[in-house]
Amino acid sequence: MSTLEVKIPDLLFKQVNEVAAKEKVSVDQIVSIALAAQVSASQAREGIASRAKRVDWQKVDDILDQVPANPPILGDEK
Repeated sequence: MSTLEVKIPDLLFKQVNEVAAKEKVSVDQIVSIALAAQVSASQAREGIASRAKRVDWQKVDDILDQVPANPPILGDEK
């Protein structure tokens, strides 16, 4: 395990303490979970951006052209 020293606004620190107390876990656990979620989201964005660069948009258009242009089914129009 590594140690990380950070400076955060007092209000955020208070909120983290409240969440930790409510969840009956340590502040360290709350911070670790939040960091893991942020890293995961960043990696997901990178993966999606990488895939988007490889899209053959003409192929997408060809597939969508095969979808019939029917009006929505009653109840789905919103």
